[in-house]
Amino acid sequence: MTQTTFAALGLAEPILRAIESCKFVVPTPIQADSIPPLLANKDLLGVAQTGSGKTAAFALPILQHLNAQSIRPAPFVARAVILAPTRELALQIDETVRALSANLRLRTVVIIGGASRFKQVEAMRRGADIVIGTPGRVCDLMQTRELILGAVSQFVLDEADRMLDLGFIKDIRRIVAALPPQRQSCLFSATMPAEVASLANSLLRDPIRVEIARKEETAPKIEQFVHHLNQSGKQSLLLSMLQDDALSRVIVFTRTKHGANKVASVLENAGIQVNAIHGNKSQPQREKALKDFRSGRARVLVATDIAARGIDVTGISHVINFDLPVEAESYVHRIGRTARAGAAGIAISFCDPSERPVLRQIERSMNFSIAVVGDAPPPMTHQQSRPAAPGQAQRRRYNDRGGKGMRSAA
Repeated sequence: MTQTTFAALGLAEPILRAIESCKFVVPTPIQADSIPPLLANKDLLGVAQTGSGKTAAFALPILQHLNAQSIRPAPFVARAVILAPTRELALQIDETVRALSANLRLRTVVIIGGASRFKQVEAMRRGADIVIGTPGRVCDLMQTRELILGAVSQFVLDEADRMLDLGFIKDIRRIVAALPPQRQSCLFSATMPAEVASLANSLLRDPIRVEIARKEETAPKIEQFVHHLNQSGKQSLLLSMLQDDALSRVIVFTRTKHGANKVASVLENAGIQVNAIHGNKSQPQREKALKDFRSGRARVLVATDIAARGIDVTGISHVINFDLPVEAESYVHRIGRTARAGAAGIAISFCDPSERPVLRQIERSMNFSIAVVGDAPPPMTHQQSRPAAPGQAQRRRYNDRGGKGMRSAA
């Protein structure tokens, strides 16, 4: 089958030059299917996994539309708005938009919580062609008329399912109510539960639906293991595992912000270089944590699910689920932080008796049984399973089960 090109999609020459500079060779499926209808001013509903290239799918048509209009925004006025569920994703979208608009005279302003409100207001004083923001801070500036949405011609709601998970529905509806009725809108989501479908119906007008078939739920180079143990045994098992230098760059996922801080404190007291990232961290704290993790100054990043999507750090050798997530799909996003760019990786989960129903749900959704390390759990009774003893015995189990021991094949 002949692959299409970005030029064949109808993009203008200055944008094509920026695409080439970004080393984008051919459009991804979501880009090839989304860009033509968006260039034709259609509303769009996109269903695609994280990492499918959807940022460029909606950004390129926005840039072309805004550039063709040759309008300079008035003070505090935005011409286009892109909403993202997290600060990290908003910053990544901004980075992509700036790279793709390198040859255009368009102003982008990021409006997110955890960063200087004063600086954001000062940036909006000159107006913005594109505002990229999180719902809470966008609503904040709307209320003080330091962000005016009456002239918005393009609106994007990215990762809508994650937006609803984080409780942003009221903010989203407040923002949408401030938009002009004559606009182009698109909504992207990795999944399409009933709540997202309802939101799409209220937001979009006769949309084109683009759905990209999901790839295998887990990458084939991710070896997956589970330890059955009591909650009280998780900290000692984690410390034991981190004595192995093969766990060179590790994300540890917890269910709560308090849990993330507690685990990070235990590791720090044990002399392990660690940072934590979650919703209560300020933007400078998050950026420093990610910078230290990427550079290797921090060996371990302890995170809640806010880090499961949109953060792309290469070279992660292991993902450890200290707590299993509430939803099976979050498990897939978590372990997908390892085995990036063709590398291999290992995902290890700790499962206490109360989490076993979640584990069964995860295995059913993947149609895959995760290899058990240590003793298999007993049948569900009033008696809890005993934790597997850490140490060399576990290494042998990894060798037996995974063929590569504790060490990643990366």
